[in-house]
Amino acid sequence: MQSLLVIIVVALLGIAVWQLTKIFQLTQARKGGYDDSQIANDKDNNIQGYLMFGFLAFIYIFTIYGLLKWGHLVLSNPASEHGKDIDQLMNITWVVIFIVQAVTQVLLHYFAFKYRGKKGNVALYFADNDRLEFIWSVIPAIVLAGLILYGLYAWNNIMFVDEEDDVMIVEVYAKQFGWEVRYAGNDNELGKANVRYIEGVNSMGVDMSDPNAQDDKTVTGEFHIPKGKKILFKFRSQDVLHSAYMPHFRAQMNCVPGMVTQFAFTPTLTTDEMRNDPKMIEKVANINKIRIQKSNELKAEGKAPLDPYIFDYLLLCNKICGASHYNMQIKLVVDTPADFKQWLDAKPTLAQAVKEAKAAEEAPAEGAAPATEPAAAPADAPKTMAQVLRK
Repeated sequence: MQSLLVIIVVALLGIAVWQLTKIFQLTQARKGGYDDSQIANDKDNNIQGYLMFGFLAFIYIFTIYGLLKWGHLVLSNPASEHGKDIDQLMNITWVVIFIVQAVTQVLLHYFAFKYRGKKGNVALYFADNDRLEFIWSVIPAIVLAGLILYGLYAWNNIMFVDEEDDVMIVEVYAKQFGWEVRYAGNDNELGKANVRYIEGVNSMGVDMSDPNAQDDKTVTGEFHIPKGKKILFKFRSQDVLHSAYMPHFRAQMNCVPGMVTQFAFTPTLTTDEMRNDPKMIEKVANINKIRIQKSNELKAEGKAPLDPYIFDYLLLCNKICGASHYNMQIKLVVDTPADFKQWLDAKPTLAQAVKEAKAAEEAPAEGAAPATEPAAAPADAPKTMAQVLRK
């Protein structure tokens, strides 16, 4: 309701300013000082020329302000081996964009001012200029070719994975609105899977008749990976297009229904190491300042305060996949190899989970009478119609 009132007030103020402008124009017209010919004169052209310089100043002032105000929100050190290549490519791109933007915008606004309309001036017309056209075609082509070639080189290095090398295979399964993760067992080979096999605890549709699936392990809620080990992620989707996004590892890959996509990286910082990074400590402190302010507001309203923020790696969905897309995330923990092995060894295999679930379904409920000997009804229980007729 408050937002609606604000919109109404702003609209009324706009109408009031518009009416005042019309009154001012009518007043000037009566005095003979208002020109409604709709033809720009030297005064109009001078005003527009100076406004061009004003807009140029606004661009750079806002750019500098944005860097100072929001520059600290940029992600800190990458937590994967290839992350430094992604960041370097991004930084080079930013530098090129800034240089090109600075030169072109200054020239654009300067020429708009210098060659503004003046009475009696006639524009000089060029049919063509081969030298200028060569310069402004060749320079962008060389710069873009360099960026593209460097990008392809970095991308090929990131995406090339030899599965025969010492890599760990992990499957990430996307569905509205959550993630499930499957680890290949000691054979480091995932069992086959299809949505047709989804049943009970087998929510990822693993083919339990496949020998390679017998030692697979599945987890939800959070998953772990070891530091220093190359992880080959295999992505599947159960329903719609999702996108697996791990920002601190500079990794993202679409999860497409009906096909398997993949992305590999080597973690370089454990969760604890990233938490102790000075830049991350500063970010967490800034976030908690905001949360403290919000908590004070909630307390004043009689509501529960917010818990302090603790950094965790996250796997997010970066595609708008439905109403609860914003909440589609899972905690990712990077452990030392020893801690990871201890965590994974404690998890049961999917085959064990399926076997236990079937046994629980087949076992009679605790305290229930055997099916062959129905429990006798109490003496005072109401008689059925059949019992009454037999008597």
